[in-house]
Amino acid sequence: MHDDLITRAKAWLEEDPDPETRAELAKLIDAADVTELAPRFSGTLQFGTAGLRGELGAGPMRMNRTVVIRAAAGLAAYLKSQGHTDGLVVIGYDARHKSEDFARDTAAVMTGAGLRAAVLPRPLPTPVLAYAIRHLGAAAGVEVTASHNPPRDNGYKVYLGDGSQIVPPADADIAAEIDAVRSLNDVPRPDSGWETLDDSVLDAYLARTDEVLSAGSPRTGRTVYTAMHGVGKDVLLAAFERAGFPAPALVAEQADPDPDFPTVAFPNPEEPGAMDLAFAKARETDPDLVIANDPDADRCAVAVKENDEWRMLRGDEVGALLAAHLVNRGARGTFAESIVSSSLLGRIAEKAGLPYEETLTGFKWIARVDGLRYGYEEALGYCVDPEGVRDKDGITAALLITELASALKEEGRTLLDLLDDLAVEHGLHATDQLSVRVEDLSVIADAMRRLREQPPTELAGLAITRAEDLTRGTETLPPTDGLRYTLEGARVIVRPSGTEPKLKCYLEVVVPVATHAELPAARAEAAGLLATIKRDLSTAAGI
Repeated sequence: MHDDLITRAKAWLEEDPDPETRAELAKLIDAADVTELAPRFSGTLQFGTAGLRGELGAGPMRMNRTVVIRAAAGLAAYLKSQGHTDGLVVIGYDARHKSEDFARDTAAVMTGAGLRAAVLPRPLPTPVLAYAIRHLGAAAGVEVTASHNPPRDNGYKVYLGDGSQIVPPADADIAAEIDAVRSLNDVPRPDSGWETLDDSVLDAYLARTDEVLSAGSPRTGRTVYTAMHGVGKDVLLAAFERAGFPAPALVAEQADPDPDFPTVAFPNPEEPGAMDLAFAKARETDPDLVIANDPDADRCAVAVKENDEWRMLRGDEVGALLAAHLVNRGARGTFAESIVSSSLLGRIAEKAGLPYEETLTGFKWIARVDGLRYGYEEALGYCVDPEGVRDKDGITAALLITELASALKEEGRTLLDLLDDLAVEHGLHATDQLSVRVEDLSVIADAMRRLREQPPTELAGLAITRAEDLTRGTETLPPTDGLRYTLEGARVIVRPSGTEPKLKCYLEVVVPVATHAELPAARAEAAGLLATIKRDLSTAAGI
């Protein structure tokens, strides 16, 4: 085992084009550091529907230039097999470590394969890349980003020509082409021949952001904004200025791109502590709302003041608010969300006489819904302009929620008042999540197996009226690794995360409410039910 490992590491070292990872690997080989080498060579980073994502470093189980060049070669071969012999591939990247290198390598591989490649001018939000694919009529797009993962990670997202992320079977077909790449020496990588785009694509994207707002709508909402050390600031500020909103007050410590994300443990607005600096700025400036993007600015977080304290709205709350705003503006078309998001969207769409669809988790599915007008996912992802960006977009979502806050402000009301109205109209939909991060992935597999073999019959004293194993698929959904429990007035979904080492359980309870006066009691009842469901589910899953 030991000799075989060293032999494989030496073979990898011979091909590695990156001086940094070469030095790192050579040191491990010289020290015969099996503990560190074994996990890096225990397999290959799998190309799935999220593309690639992993920790930076040398070896096939890490994100590095060798892995990226192979992935790009596989994608190029796949595109050519689909008839795109000289198709355009647009490449975007964030400000993480190695992102620009990975983007340049991808452009070189595409050019060497006889395809045309165009790289965005600098680190820009993921939605700008998603927009550019459709705008330029590209055959595919690549975004180098690990979104809101820890600083040591990077990733590689693939979009096809419709501007949405790949879904099966394209992922497996591309993976097969990647596996067929024998040696890096077989992959031509010229030093030039691709185009570096100018700002015209970004300008076209910004011009399009104006269209998500209503002509003549109030634009008075005052905001505090954090880019979470990512790439959102310049684009969001430009969009807000064009729209005529007051300039957001910036969280200076997090405003500019920094791949080390020094002020946050995880650069994800949902993680505890990530919004602390933004809330401090809000206490200082007293805005109408706080807005945060994640580092690649495809997600949008919103916080509001409640009883003199700032609190994050749940993704489901923002999802419902944006839906209500669009309905109020007379939007037509299908409203869609993933199965782990709140069922309130379905109620809003039904009352408005609009088509509604549920999809599997991930925007790659939501973006494919026929006639999509609005789609959202509880993990802070909102698609408010599907004709422009077939993906979640944290910039246009920020504009739309600020427009809504401005309209309410003119009436002397807030986002919380509208949430109260929705609860009285449709029932109080309260959601929560039980999320368990693990070091050892077998913990997740064990929990899923335990729930399948000994399914709970009740949670929080509520009988489970229907238990579905989603690996079998349903009438409307393709198979996925997940479990769905329908209870009397509640719903629970359990699934392994597709992008992080986490087991995620999504809980929702619905409490009928007749009047605004009943809301405090309904909220207390919902909170109690959610807490008990969480406890009972933990016990049932053995976590």
